[in-house]
Amino acid sequence: MCKNRVAVSSEWSEVFRTNQGCVYQADQERSIYVDFAGKVARYDIRCLLRLHKAVFAIDLEKMATDVTRTSDVEIISLCACAHSYVLTLSQIIAFRDLLEGTFVMFELNSIIQECIYGHPVYQ
Repeated sequence: MCKNRVAVSSEWSEVFRTNQGCVYQADQERSIYVDFAGKVARYDIRCLLRLHKAVFAIDLEKMATDVTRTSDVEIISLCACAHSYVLTLSQIIAFRDLLEGTFVMFELNSIIQECIYGHPVYQ
């Protein structure tokens, strides 16, 4: 639930929003802010890519069908990143939606920039 719990800087641009979270881009800081699961975490693009990979590596089918208590939550922690998450199955699905939408928006922005300026954004 992203309902402006955070004083969002005027220099942050909203990249993508769902009912469960928001992702902002701070160009001046070269950072991405992820507002999800009750906290705001700052990432550089490398850590965000690793987070995306870790979240999408979780086997949702196995997690949903496993009857042991250890399958109720998943702990997502990345090396060289200060943040970790302890998420339920429904939160993981919501987090996937948020991250996937974010990367789609990044790709869309690159396509638009290439069409307008005739060259890729990041060369």
